[in-house]
Amino acid sequence: MLALLGHFAVHLAIYNRLNATGLRRATIKRIEKVFVLTCVALPIWLLYTLLHRTGSLEETLQRFNELPTAVQWYGVFCLIALIFLGVPWLLWRPLLGWEWAATTRRVRTLKVNRIVEQPLALSRKCKLASRIPFNQIFDLAIEEIDLPVIGLPSSLDGVRIAQLSDLHFTGDMSPRYARYVIEQSNDWGPDLLVLTGDIIDKQPCIAWVADLFRESKATYGQYFVLGNHDTRVADPREIRNAMRASGWTDLGGKCKRVSVRTELVEIIGNELPWFPAAAIQSCAPGELATPFRVLVSHSPDQIWWARRHGVGLMLAGHTHGGQGRIPLAGPLLSPSWHGSRFASGDFYKSPTTMHVSRGLGGVHLLRWNCRPELSLITLRASNVKVR
Repeated sequence: MLALLGHFAVHLAIYNRLNATGLRRATIKRIEKVFVLTCVALPIWLLYTLLHRTGSLEETLQRFNELPTAVQWYGVFCLIALIFLGVPWLLWRPLLGWEWAATTRRVRTLKVNRIVEQPLALSRKCKLASRIPFNQIFDLAIEEIDLPVIGLPSSLDGVRIAQLSDLHFTGDMSPRYARYVIEQSNDWGPDLLVLTGDIIDKQPCIAWVADLFRESKATYGQYFVLGNHDTRVADPREIRNAMRASGWTDLGGKCKRVSVRTELVEIIGNELPWFPAAAIQSCAPGELATPFRVLVSHSPDQIWWARRHGVGLMLAGHTHGGQGRIPLAGPLLSPSWHGSRFASGDFYKSPTTMHVSRGLGGVHLLRWNCRPELSLITLRASNVKVR
């Protein structure tokens, strides 16, 4: 049973890391199909073969040394993999709070499909998914977060940042859902508004951008980067052009200097590994850059890039919080080189404080114990380091 658990751990690790690469979508899907097949079919085939040979599972286990050498070695490999993958997985569980920043959260949950007038599910697929018990795709969590940021200039204490992420316009859900989210952001009155990628999945939905995003407001500007799903349209530059025409600043591979209150801030865009990152000066290990740097990244994997470049605050999405979370254990699925370590939440890796949003939409119209999130972040100056 331990070897079987190791077998699934190996396939889960491969799946998560495969979807963190910059490979073409078609290539990823082909590789995924192979590994889904081996994940399910290999244990079934092996069990059938062994039972056919020995007659009973008990006898099979008693005669382990007589099994084919390849089977024995694979069993040993799975046991070793379970240790090397399982121990870090346990260590990074949200329950333990390792590397997590201590925040204060005030969460309101709104069933948007019961608030707005028109139906939010447009496609048959979405209508069916919305009826699945405990599915939370329309249960918006508005999370007001007091986020302590080590090294934050005192003049930026109290700055309010609204973060949208992973809207995934596919045509399955009505744009009225995104409009409602933007209205909530506007009511809060943010100083900065950022969108951390995965805006458009389907070409016709580019037409939604102008009507939706021209209504958004922020005192010191609105900034966006693209994500991996934005490469699914014919030309991602169409998304950039539509967003810019709506009054948003494209941060893709760029660094902008913005005066926020009395402080000069560098706001940087990172869309790696799908698009190039901004070319900026790196810093000594653990050193914050001057002026204070804010990184808007699609993937939380760029935390290491942020640390090398002295970023004080990083905002990311991409992982959807795992799309579903097991009580106590947290998420399993997470398209990241680090698995579910940074699936969602607030983290500190010197000198960078990072917030990872669960996002607002998704191609997979299922969310269990993982509500879509509108992040309303108030920055707080802090000198207290976390574990």
